[in-house]
Amino acid sequence: MSELVKLSSSLRFLNPKISLLVPRQISSSLSQRRKFNFFSFPEKTSVVTKRIRAVDARKQDGGLQELDDSPVSVELGPICSESDFDQVMEEAQKLGESVVIVWMAAWCRKCIYLKPKLEKLAAEFYPRLRFYHVDVNSVPYKLVSRAGVTKMPSIQLWRENRKQAEVIGGHKAHFVVNEVREMIENDFIS
Repeated sequence: MSELVKLSSSLRFLNPKISLLVPRQISSSLSQRRKFNFFSFPEKTSVVTKRIRAVDARKQDGGLQELDDSPVSVELGPICSESDFDQVMEEAQKLGESVVIVWMAAWCRKCIYLKPKLEKLAAEFYPRLRFYHVDVNSVPYKLVSRAGVTKMPSIQLWRENRKQAEVIGGHKAHFVVNEVREMIENDFIS
């Protein structure tokens, strides 16, 4: 699908090729801007068929350097039942991967505050490591006790269907994220 794009002057400056897509002869007077209609220009100047990629900076040789495509954050996958939990563990075991499971509750302020920070951390390890979250109030208590969760938020690292390490997030979020990062890196080393 085509979309219309009006680029700022800073983006046109960074990439002269993109500036061809936007009409240059637009008068700055307000009355003429109101009469301006993108659809009245030829397709070459007003319609962009592909999304324009963001430009980070110019390279030493004058070329353009694009931003990488890695995600900024990755949504934690939900685990809603024992069968979901077993399926996640089975999949990870088949692939020989570790899994991080965040045990939280909807009423827990620290859990709510920590979740977006863990989603950013998940992006750092994506796709080598999968992150999931469990709302302890929406799953059977049997699963919570099976995982050995006593406090929330609890962030656990599971490998080969066994809990390898755990971080209990009772303090500031950035400390918890650093501890989780260390826990994951220690798992990759061993």
